[in-house]
Amino acid sequence: MEVSLNAFDELCKRVSSEIDNRNLRTRSRTESEQTRFEYAVKYLLTDLWKTYHKHPEAECSINKRSGYYSENDRYRDPNLTYKMTIKQAFQGLIDLDLIRITKDGYYDRTKMQGNLTRYKSTHRLIEQLNDIKGHPAVLLKPNLDNETIILRNKINSRRFLERYEDNKDTEIWRDNLRKINSCFSRHIIDIYLNDNQFTKLQDELLVDNDKEPVDLTQKLLVRIFTNKSFESGGRFYRGWWQNVPKDYRQFITIDGKNTREFDFSQLNPNMIYDRHNYELGSEDAYDRVLDGQHRDVVKQAFNAMLQAENPLNQKPDGINLNEVGLSWKELKEAILASHKPIQDLFFKGIGNRLQFEDSCIAENVMLQFTGYNAPALPIHDSFIMHHGYSTYDELEEAMRRAYHDRFKSGFKDNKELVKEVIHEPKEREKPKINDPDNIEWDNIEFDHLMEKRQEYSKWNDRNDDWMIGSKS
Repeated sequence: MEVSLNAFDELCKRVSSEIDNRNLRTRSRTESEQTRFEYAVKYLLTDLWKTYHKHPEAECSINKRSGYYSENDRYRDPNLTYKMTIKQAFQGLIDLDLIRITKDGYYDRTKMQGNLTRYKSTHRLIEQLNDIKGHPAVLLKPNLDNETIILRNKINSRRFLERYEDNKDTEIWRDNLRKINSCFSRHIIDIYLNDNQFTKLQDELLVDNDKEPVDLTQKLLVRIFTNKSFESGGRFYRGWWQNVPKDYRQFITIDGKNTREFDFSQLNPNMIYDRHNYELGSEDAYDRVLDGQHRDVVKQAFNAMLQAENPLNQKPDGINLNEVGLSWKELKEAILASHKPIQDLFFKGIGNRLQFEDSCIAENVMLQFTGYNAPALPIHDSFIMHHGYSTYDELEEAMRRAYHDRFKSGFKDNKELVKEVIHEPKEREKPKINDPDNIEWDNIEFDHLMEKRQEYSKWNDRNDDWMIGSKS
């Protein structure tokens, strides 16, 4: 592993020298400029290396607007300057035929919006990247110093980052997230698919407008607050496992071991009723609306009504009423009639406040296990963990405890609060002998095991390299 990482470092140094030799510089850089130039080259090559391992056709993006490198210093990398990053490193990679621009970026100063420049590796660079043995998810050390507490705002549908001054809360949240990310960085979080299945998944995600191919290097979380308020949003994002289709979560592994997923059942209804001292009751919050029919549609509508700041006279996008047999107005009225105690809380825009509440619960759950050096991977109101933490209900109990700490209820009295996520059955990709129900590893024929190992060669290589590196 060390040899492979050294090979990448050598590539970065070689490319930096080639850029300088090609440009035949007449004026030497200052020591500070040279450091920033080499940093920029390595930054760009690291992004290209990671992106190529995601998918050979995936693209990188870069902001070529000069003002970006001098504004809002909380969120930008202080080591990246416009001159060294764009004018010299980026342009130098183009001059060496190591990258090519696939789509030019633009920025409309009137609308104050635009798109970033897109680019990708050329065959010349790909050949050099392929010479580096090992996967960047194993070899690269995550940067725990990047800003993780992010404040956003939206004006006229334009979303942008807000400046803010730290306070006691932001400092605590950042410190807690550093502990969580430090724990995550000590483990390999992967997905147990054979080489063909993984390629197929990445192909599907590449053409999905709402998703990106899985980037196994991305296992550090950020916490994003919205509406220019630290009481709005606050959920955890950017873990690669949050990007995969739901049916694939059952194949996520931690340190080569199977995982299980648990989620909070009816979390928003439980939080609203408990916060306002109402009794939700034992009947499912969504099933009670249409006699148990069309639960998913009712859940979508319920949450949209909580998120909205007006009565929602028009049906929100994404809610399909074709099979419900009701108009949007009738469905709204049915939900209000089934939840009379909280009728006045709909259409008040409290959805983002509820996200803040569930983010605090999620932080609590992750911190409980960080002390045991055990990653609890969040997907908003659910968590994925090593299967061992479900054997004696540790994960389920931690989730109940976190909810109780926030709302002073639900720890013992609500047995339906936390449930295991049961995924749609898929082909079990474990080696078997003739008996299809026999998956005992000690009964596997050697040749069959070797055949399966070859099918899962990339997963095995990543996890083997990680285990070797973790012991060195």
